[in-house]
Formats: sequence, C-alpha cells, structure tokens
Amino acid sequence: MEVKIGVQHSPRELTVDVDEPAETVQKHVAEAVESGGVLTLTDAKGRTLVVPASKIAYVEVGGGVAGTVGFRS
Repeated sequence: MEVKIGVQHSPRELTVDVDEPAETVQKHVAEAVESGGVLTLTDAKGRTLVVPASKIAYVEVGGGVAGTVGFRS
C-alpha cells in the first residue's frame, strides 16, 4: 500500500510502500498526531521512516495505480 506524507516547509512529499492495511496506517498517524510524538512506518523492504508529527501537513493512504501507461483524453 502506498502512503504519501506531506511535510511542512518541504516542496516534496515522502512516499513509502508499506505492507500494513490502511486502517493500521491511519491508526499510527492518529496516535502520533495526538501524542505530538513521531510517526514511524516501516516500508516493504524493512527500512524505517520517522517523521515528527508536528511537521506533518497531510497523509494520503491509498493503493496507488501501478502499471498504467498512456494519456488521458
């Protein structure tokens, strides 16, 4: 599952592929924001991403569209 995290004062978003369901990711985000701590996610390759909750602008949780090529009309 693809998770995009917008960080305040950063022109680029962080994108991470996780093996957790959307509900679990949403729970991690909510807990981090409520506590004012850090959001910690582990991607599909075992790497850990740590973002201070106070700097999170938005989080987009979704499946993403893999393998599409071409133009829209």
